[in-house]
Amino acid sequence: MAEVTRISVEEARQRTSAGRALLVCGYEDDEKCRKIALDGGMSFTAFRSRVAALTKEQEIIFYCA
Repeated sequence: MAEVTRISVEEARQRTSAGRALLVCGYEDDEKCRKIALDGGMSFTAFRSRVAALTKEQEIIFYCA
């Protein structure tokens, strides 16, 4: 299993603002994602619908509360 790399909030904001990374709520429950939604983030459901079109190089940042 791959090791999880943790980054700071500032680094996550820089990467997502620059379009280098996707910000994804780590919960599959849409209601839970709505409660902790972050600016520029997407629900796990929305991410799942896009995953087939992503390249292997696409950086993905998952967040949970």
